[in-house]
Amino acid sequence: MEEIKRFFNDKNEVSSNAEIDFGQTNDYLEIVKAFSRITYQSIYIIDYQKKSFEYVSDNPLFLCGKSAEEVKELGYGFYFQFVKPEDLEMLIRINEVGFEFYEKLPVEERKQYSISYDFHIINEKKNAVLINHKLTPVFLTKDGKIWMAMCIVSLSNSSTAGNILISKDGSDEIWRYDLAVQKWEQEEKIKLSQREYEILSLYASGLTISEIAEKLFITSDTVKFHRKKLFERIGANNIAEALSYAKTNKLL
Repeated sequence: MEEIKRFFNDKNEVSSNAEIDFGQTNDYLEIVKAFSRITYQSIYIIDYQKKSFEYVSDNPLFLCGKSAEEVKELGYGFYFQFVKPEDLEMLIRINEVGFEFYEKLPVEERKQYSISYDFHIINEKKNAVLINHKLTPVFLTKDGKIWMAMCIVSLSNSSTAGNILISKDGSDEIWRYDLAVQKWEQEEKIKLSQREYEILSLYASGLTISEIAEKLFITSDTVKFHRKKLFERIGANNIAEALSYAKTNKLL
């Protein structure tokens, strides 16, 4: 308990009888804005009733050279300007199958689900950049439809667009959408062994194979062996794809 107290400072002691305007919790955007200030990822809020963006963060990844306010004003028009045509069609398909999947879920569980997928945007330098979207409901209507949703945008570590996954918070099951056969396939979330977890975590920290081997008191060949087996299990071609898979599926 004493160690935990080191994370707090007397200058910011909030007593039990402090005067607090609990109405602040009604303005959820303040929480979203605070989150955007401490992450490199781009964040935006979708209003499905108005069919527009309620909020777009200043993080530059998603903006393609425009200001956050300009992207907010563009709304879904942004996709038509900055997404590769073939990927734009894929996004429309994802939208369709995603809502079809969502409609079959119990209303009380719908906020527990999120969908993740990769697609290309054309940045201000006219380069195609592969990004990942992870989208989850924030507010629902009384009959369970999504009113507001949050989308978090990051660089994708995959090599191709697609990679459409739905996951449920607290569950080991995931659903992967196969664009070729146009159907969802249910899978069991892969669980890392202790050694795989250690190796991936150290890779994520930027260590080389030899540095990982030294830190874990194993040989470089042993590191490569575990890495190869992991790649085979999750279908990754390189460590970047393995890290992306681990991040998307909350394995790290």
